[in-house]
Amino acid sequence: MISLMLEMKTTEFLEALSSSEPVPGGGGASAAAGAMGAALGMMVANLTVGKKKYADVEAEVIEVREKLRAYRERLAELTDRDAEAFEPLSRAYGLPKDTPEQREEKAGVLEQALYEASVVPLEIMETVLRVMELLEALGEKGSRIAISDVGVGILFAGAALEGASLNVFINTKLMKDEKRAAELNGEADRMIREGRLLKEKVYGGVLDHIR
Repeated sequence: MISLMLEMKTTEFLEALSSSEPVPGGGGASAAAGAMGAALGMMVANLTVGKKKYADVEAEVIEVREKLRAYRERLAELTDRDAEAFEPLSRAYGLPKDTPEQREEKAGVLEQALYEASVVPLEIMETVLRVMELLEALGEKGSRIAISDVGVGILFAGAALEGASLNVFINTKLMKDEKRAAELNGEADRMIREGRLLKEKVYGGVLDHIR
């Protein structure tokens, strides 16, 4: 599937992001940043494959590249999914609440919409975390002439992961089901911890190599 958001010219996407429209917003921008991190990893893999110096790891690097391709495409799709998930939430806020029945219906619709709007950024986080693991592998086995791009990729991915988490937390904070909200927050917190460790390890390794 082609992302409608990322099918735009970069300048058009930035204009849309700059506008007063609610989407694309931080979630879509996070998914796009994650896709860029994956793309940078693919570039490093492509600069590694076919080089005699890296012949012993070529099969592994090819596998990493193809996984990154899939994650890049998924993150591009999630750029759109994030916008789609916001629409029911926006409609829920606009439901009437003049009678007890309307208030009850609005509360139920809003609760479900908040949940759905939290699930998409969680999927962005999960996908980005997989990208970060692959960037770690490229930091160890990818072409040394492109090692700085592994560093840039991990920084993009780290920002994408933590950026998406904010879209989880802003929605779970409003949920009435505290148990469900705590479960979603726990998943986000776990991935933040894992992502920060990966970012520090990979970025630190890149700096050690190039400075």
